[in-house]
Amino acid sequence: MSGSEGEKKSGYQGWDVKEACNYLRVHGIDDFMKLNRDENLPEINLPDQQVSDLEELGVSTDGEQSKPAKVFNDPIHGNIEMDPLLVRIIDTPQFQRLRNIKQLGGTYFVYPGASHNRFEHSIGVGYLAGQLVKTLNERQPKLDINNRDILCVQIAGLCHDLGHGPFSHVFDNQFIPHFQKGNKWKHENASLDMFDHLINSNGLWDELKKHGLVLPQDVVFIKELIKSPTCNGEWPYKGRPKEKGFLYDIVANKTNGIDVDKWDYFTRDSYHLGMKNNFDSARLLKFARVCKVGEVMHICFRDKEVGNLYDMFNTRYILHWRAYQHRVVKIVELMIKEALVLADPYIEIIGTGEKIYKMSTAIEDMVAYTKLTDNILQQILNSSKPQLQEAQKILNNILHRKLYKFIGQIRPEAEAIIQPEDFDKLAGKVAAVEPSSSVDVKFTANDFIVNVVLLDYGMKEKDPIEKVWFYSKTDPDKAIKIPKDQVPQLITERFSEQLIQVYCKRTDKPSLEAAQKHFEQWCSNRNFTDSKDDDEGTAASNP
Repeated sequence: MSGSEGEKKSGYQGWDVKEACNYLRVHGIDDFMKLNRDENLPEINLPDQQVSDLEELGVSTDGEQSKPAKVFNDPIHGNIEMDPLLVRIIDTPQFQRLRNIKQLGGTYFVYPGASHNRFEHSIGVGYLAGQLVKTLNERQPKLDINNRDILCVQIAGLCHDLGHGPFSHVFDNQFIPHFQKGNKWKHENASLDMFDHLINSNGLWDELKKHGLVLPQDVVFIKELIKSPTCNGEWPYKGRPKEKGFLYDIVANKTNGIDVDKWDYFTRDSYHLGMKNNFDSARLLKFARVCKVGEVMHICFRDKEVGNLYDMFNTRYILHWRAYQHRVVKIVELMIKEALVLADPYIEIIGTGEKIYKMSTAIEDMVAYTKLTDNILQQILNSSKPQLQEAQKILNNILHRKLYKFIGQIRPEAEAIIQPEDFDKLAGKVAAVEPSSSVDVKFTANDFIVNVVLLDYGMKEKDPIEKVWFYSKTDPDKAIKIPKDQVPQLITERFSEQLIQVYCKRTDKPSLEAAQKHFEQWCSNRNFTDSKDDDEGTAASNP
């Protein structure tokens, strides 16, 4: 394969070993050309190389890539196959940790079937990510999707939730903000740190190389798929160019919210909650296609699938309304948060170098964070430390169904919604009102919990379909928008609403009667209408 002395042949006959190995590794053209151009690679005669030389260049000779895929029997997607590299990632302590983190947090205390964990959801997302990118590759070979692209997308889908803490969103939406007010930390931040820790602590760099992921931008690409960098108007990504921008739509789509993460959890959560799901993700996958939108390639959908997409966003709304934001679920989660906050100073977690961390600081060290799961509740309940008695009392009240009492729920009209800067003041305002009929009970802000919930289609008050590009049967390569007159007429014109849920921590009858009067007077003062909801869709009685 080497050329004559002083002359380099064109095409594959002129390849040196590095070029040939890279081609064998990735089965693509674009990146090995860049690698050869950017690095001054020596001329090496391929026929002269030994097995050890090839292994040093990253080409597996031990049969690693010929290992068969592992089959997982999933209740949602059936028998699914996982590449050996993905199985190697799954079989690490950092990924196995997800077995002990409930997908729906406190929802399990209301819906007995909602016992599934982040572990199976992550496997489902990794599988769907692979299905979508492989389908696009088969349907549109000119996209130049190579094996490296496919593996990176699958790994990102698999690892996107590595950073979740105890009871999922209870940790990053309630617990951490209590200690770090104004801090924008989210579980995605920890997912990036945990991914690095997973690779380094398990010696997986060689595994990545054996499967072709040898270029620095591959790991950058995986991380960008998990958490998008801030966009300043220019192309924000370093992992892949604009020509492959559609790959960023697959795992965590920041443009319109249509991604395989939602496809899995909409279906999986509906299944375990016992709710019907009208959204058909398998059909949507079959009608996905890449078209050029401006200077960037994006995933588009067949125009006739607009109704299916509205079903998808409506499924999101229904799941939040009937399950995730259910008034009993929310008070259970708020009580869990209170218990964790009380216990935080007295829980010790050993991290790197034997350093001791608290729950609230474990996010700074992935060795410590790996040990932090839902099991922390049992650790608190079974502890003999007298300092944990207050936290234990709250958790035992949850187990005995002695929850804070629901007083009422309001749905303000669009013009009367409460702004975020006022959320923390609401409990004090409910306590401070003077009911028209006198009461003998005096309240403080600490006696009430006012929880404000936003229900929407994923983009606040906007219609997400306006951000979606479609294509037609007659011109499948042209991205188009769906005119309003072609949208189903029964689709709502309002895409968000606010719920205000009020609870009282006191449970004696006189206090509850007085709390009800305070709530009603507060509603009257703000021209709100009390809208107590029934327990439709829940397996729990009114606490």
